[in-house]
Amino acid sequence: MDIHCQLGLLSEAEYHCSPNQDERVDKNDISGVVIHNISLPPGEFGGGWIDDLFLNQLEPTAHPYFDAIADVKVSAHILVRRDGQLIQYVPFHQRAWHAGVSCWDGRECCNDFTIGIEMEGCDDQTFEPVQYQQLAELINSLIKVYPKLSKNRVTGHQDIAPGRKTDPGPYFDWDYLKNLMG
Repeated sequence: MDIHCQLGLLSEAEYHCSPNQDERVDKNDISGVVIHNISLPPGEFGGGWIDDLFLNQLEPTAHPYFDAIADVKVSAHILVRRDGQLIQYVPFHQRAWHAGVSCWDGRECCNDFTIGIEMEGCDDQTFEPVQYQQLAELINSLIKVYPKLSKNRVTGHQDIAPGRKTDPGPYFDWDYLKNLMG
């Protein structure tokens, strides 16, 4: 995978620019990757609802669940869909709003120094092999571009926001991802 260093964009991804981003405190301190899962409505895959959420266009009346989240301002750097399609919402050198209240290795505000990757999925279903393949390639590409990243600096949202978040969940196969990353 090819990352355009100046733009912070992945050439293999469709780019849908989220307004939910801002400048990082230190652009040279990209030192972690946080894996999430998302499905909208919960447990349903496909469609454009994730896009709508990250682009602040989610219609609250389209589904009963959406009323509670339609005004939430969130984003991720990349979404890996069930079929392996990659959609980028925030350039890597910008801060995406994916982690919320969080702490990793004693550092709070994980959005400041991490890249957020959403896997289209949920806590109670397995992820697709093509998603893991895309994720492994993406992380390996990020490691080549951002020197503070490593294979040991990948974690789940549940680990940086315990008690508040559960994703990517018990069905996320960390060993499989590590094997694919080499």
